[in-house]
Amino acid sequence: MIPFLSSDDVRRLLTIDDGIEAVERAFREQSAVASLSLHVDGGAFHVKAAVAGRYFAVKANGNFFDNPSRGLPRIQGMILLADATNGRPLAILDSIAITILRTGAATAVAAKHLARADARTLLIVGGGNQGRVSIDAIRRVRALDRVFVYDLDPSRAEQLARETGAEAVQELVDADIVVTCTPSRTAFLRNARAGQFIAAVGADSHEKQEIAPELLASSVVIVDDAEQCRAFGDLHHAPSVSPRASLSEVLRGAKPGRVSDDEVVIFDSTGVALQDVAAAALAYERSAS
Repeated sequence: MIPFLSSDDVRRLLTIDDGIEAVERAFREQSAVASLSLHVDGGAFHVKAAVAGRYFAVKANGNFFDNPSRGLPRIQGMILLADATNGRPLAILDSIAITILRTGAATAVAAKHLARADARTLLIVGGGNQGRVSIDAIRRVRALDRVFVYDLDPSRAEQLARETGAEAVQELVDADIVVTCTPSRTAFLRNARAGQFIAAVGADSHEKQEIAPELLASSVVIVDDAEQCRAFGDLHHAPSVSPRASLSEVLRGAKPGRVSDDEVVIFDSTGVALQDVAAAALAYERSAS
């Protein structure tokens, strides 16, 4: 029987440090990827697949904005992990914990390589689970002096601040690193100061938007996957903007990332299957050992 790993199993098997290491390695060794999106009333389904080393993974997630009011997670789904050398199914994993972990890990990898070397402050926009894991992950790769949390619902910001030792703020404040992880459907980040690094994480459907097109146009844009970002990332709303590179190209030295301390660098993060297969394979290996 194919083993099933729940989100609790994944959290028990993997730390955020594991996720960062696995995701960074996957981006450096980028292989074949594919994605498909199907939009339905009230939400969408995303199917993402990739091969990394001897593993193949396909993830099918449903993303429904109003689910919390129904007592359901906004994002839920499954990952099938298989042996890429013979097609044998190896495990089925609940995708919730994997998705949260690998997205936070990718944000940290991007901040590690694209933020200024002297970056010491972090602003999280969005007080949910992705904000929480982003704080944890970025603290692993950057020596932060202060962390701020902003949310349209002040109680969410205050709760996350209490849980993470951050500071809740009533408005967007200046920081060296900014992570936007909201379900916003209207751009709210329109300006940036010289040298900022922004990780735009929330836009994962064509209806969502966090970064104004004019800010994207005046910044250096690094993508996780150019095709996906054009289809449903923040770049979807700025079709004339050309990214400088993918994160994989930056990590492999094929193209430059940040080249000066004055550049505003934006990482358009839509979530790629390479991240899923890296985290799922590690969880599977840990469960089998």
